Amino acid sequence: MLERLLALEAFGVKLGLHNISRLCSALGHPERTFTSIHVAGTNGKGSVTAMVHAGLVAAGLRAARFTSPHLVNLEERFVIGKDPVNSEALRLVAGDVLDCADSLRAAGELAAHPTFFEATTAIAFELFRRANVEVAVVEVGLGGRYDSTNVITAPVGAITSIGLDHQQYLGETIEAIAFEKAGIIKAGMDIVTGVLPDAAAEVIARVASAHGARLENAAEVARAVTSTGTDEVTIETPDDRYGPLTLGLRGQHQVNNALVAIRLLEALQRRGIHVTKAAIERGLAEVEWPGRLELMELEGDRRLLLDAAHNADGARALASYLRRRHPERPVLVFGVMRDKDVDGIIGALLPVVSSVITTAAHTPRALPADELATRIRTFAPAFDVATEPDPTAAVDRALSGAGTVCVAGSIFVIGAVRDHFKRRAILR
Repeated sequence: MLERLLALEAFGVKLGLHNISRLCSALGHPERTFTSIHVAGTNGKGSVTAMVHAGLVAAGLRAARFTSPHLVNLEERFVIGKDPVNSEALRLVAGDVLDCADSLRAAGELAAHPTFFEATTAIAFELFRRANVEVAVVEVGLGGRYDSTNVITAPVGAITSIGLDHQQYLGETIEAIAFEKAGIIKAGMDIVTGVLPDAAAEVIARVASAHGARLENAAEVARAVTSTGTDEVTIETPDDRYGPLTLGLRGQHQVNNALVAIRLLEALQRRGIHVTKAAIERGLAEVEWPGRLELMELEGDRRLLLDAAHNADGARALASYLRRRHPERPVLVFGVMRDKDVDGIIGALLPVVSSVITTAAHTPRALPADELATRIRTFAPAFDVATEPDPTAAVDRALSGAGTVCVAGSIFVIGAVRDHFKRRAILR
């Protein structure tokens, strides 16, 4: 059954709401059976989704989250409580959703097969209905306006950041991308933003005003203070004071994400969903979001840092962390997809690493390791660049000569190596 679902990847990306709307209608609108929080953004949307979900779970709510892509297993996309759904539940629901789609196609009610993301979105909603989920945090897959998740009517949502990424689908300018992401805004919604470029903020403000949505920039209404010499942070909002606490996710950029997450949870409280201060603090401290500045301690006093920095803004956030926490300048194992801004990413990362080993995820979308190496050598002719196409072998090669290795770029590269080295870390 899952093979049948994965076969839909052949239909690629198709933005639009007709298929998902018709599918959800035929299923009896599972997306209307729980309260939703909708999270969009170029970077940070996954971290905010994870933080909000952790706070809801800590509050004792029957909470779920839907995210994409997954690192290793498809089940990771659908989390109910603290755990991904089990394989049998996913198999059963996927079968029912795909059978429904086939019936709609046979009746002429769907002009085309649902894409993989349309199907997984419908599957998420149906999984959550059958599990009696009360609140679900739904991460946008791509853009917002025509993303499959945009069939939900969420009372609360966020736009975490706006940057240049996926221009072939969302437009070539910050304003165009902002307009697409602002498409999640509905009438009367509470919408929280992270720090945005002025041009993006102006677009989002216009859309929010047109819909009568309540808009706020979390960084303008909340304040974070980091304790000197520690990782502890205290966050003050118009509603409460949190901490001092240590965020469960690493990196200074996560402080800004935490401001957005807190304001989302506080907005939910105003909507009648009770989340205590203690639950919010616990969620921020205990949240896990694998593959994002995830540090593994390995044998021989070696360290492996995994971060899915796949665009220039993400690379700058990673570079800031490396500059502050790893002045030894680790070896970088790096692989990206063909459509990414390679120059922008390596321009941010090369000054904070000692050398690069290029690699590639096992997907046709990946930029081949040798082509990536050529791009880097062209950008920085004197830099030390080597090539190892297999991601796990690339990391082993890097670890043989370095105490700290950073794996960055495509989330599919992170997924290719994470489980292997996680096992080694656990057994240490």
